[in-house]
Amino acid sequence: MTTTDNRDSVELKLEVVTLPVADLDRAKAFYAGLGWRLDADFVLGGARAIQFTPPGSACSIHFAPGTAETPPGSAQNLYLIVADIEQARDELTEKGVKVGEIFHRTPEGRADGPAPDRATYNSLARFSDPDGNGWVLQEVTARLPGRTDSGETTYASLTDLASGLRRAAAAHGEHEQRTGEVDENWPDWYAAYLVSEQAGTEPPK
Repeated sequence: MTTTDNRDSVELKLEVVTLPVADLDRAKAFYAGLGWRLDADFVLGGARAIQFTPPGSACSIHFAPGTAETPPGSAQNLYLIVADIEQARDELTEKGVKVGEIFHRTPEGRADGPAPDRATYNSLARFSDPDGNGWVLQEVTARLPGRTDSGETTYASLTDLASGLRRAAAAHGEHEQRTGEVDENWPDWYAAYLVSEQAGTEPPK
């Protein structure tokens, strides 16, 4: 026998990732140096709890002493999504972080430099914390279809919004060239473009 449950599914929000480290204070100093927000540092249940949140992120990180099963540095391929990978890399480098060169993936493997035409999802750079936990910067400007609800378009920061507006301005300039006339309704066009870019749907014509 089957039953129909009309209730909405319970939301499952990824909010914390735990990083195995060898020295809690060293890890705290490193992530504080990145400018990440320190949310907590207290002792609970006999263990020290430290939480940081990257700028604009809905997910935070905790630290845990490394073990034989999860040695320090065993957390890898932790993705940090950015709107401008060159700016993000420059800012980390200025903070003293050793960031690898920007690269992009190809059918054969990988190639140096940002993706041609800065194709979304395909410009990356790597760095590690003092324990070797590995992070990946990934430039995302337009989302894959279905990734974001078009009714809930948001930007995590003024920088992200400004980048989106610049891309909309460039696309709108091309739109006016195609039509051969000035678009007096450009605010609505910009809005439609920003929403389509976030939701991965067709941009306005």
